[in-house]
Amino acid sequence: MEPIQLEKVQERLDLEELNELVTGSVREGFRHLTRLVEDYHAGSNRFDQTGEALFLCRVEDKIVGICGLNRDPYYGEGVGRVRRLYVHRAYRRHGIGHTLTKEVLNEAAKHYNRLVLWTDNPAAAAFYVLLGFTEKTGGKFMTHFLDLNTFKSMQ
Repeated sequence: MEPIQLEKVQERLDLEELNELVTGSVREGFRHLTRLVEDYHAGSNRFDQTGEALFLCRVEDKIVGICGLNRDPYYGEGVGRVRRLYVHRAYRRHGIGHTLTKEVLNEAAKHYNRLVLWTDNPAAAAFYVLLGFTEKTGGKFMTHFLDLNTFKSMQ
């Protein structure tokens, strides 16, 4: 596989570039990238507030992965939320999801004390646990969390 290129969206995201990624996610039964595109287009979530970021992973100029960071709307100040992680099926098991998530962790550590997420996908849940997240059962707005003060001390 060609080397991966990681980039933080600085200006406006070209939604047309995401078409193949969104189509692949829909084929797999996921709707979170469709929501990302809808929210971005509507302006309700562009990952552009203080403490927010959106990262893309490219292979040969093709977007093969995406992951975002938002301020968490449920748990108050000091909490960020991992959003919309997806890696194209053909590019999984090459460290792309890990690379994207680590970049989100590094960005989150600058702004937050805790990072949360919600997933109903067992494979994703296991992936986050491998990255150091703790599973939170019975949570309405989160299934996993990570204390970023611990993460900062490991860097």
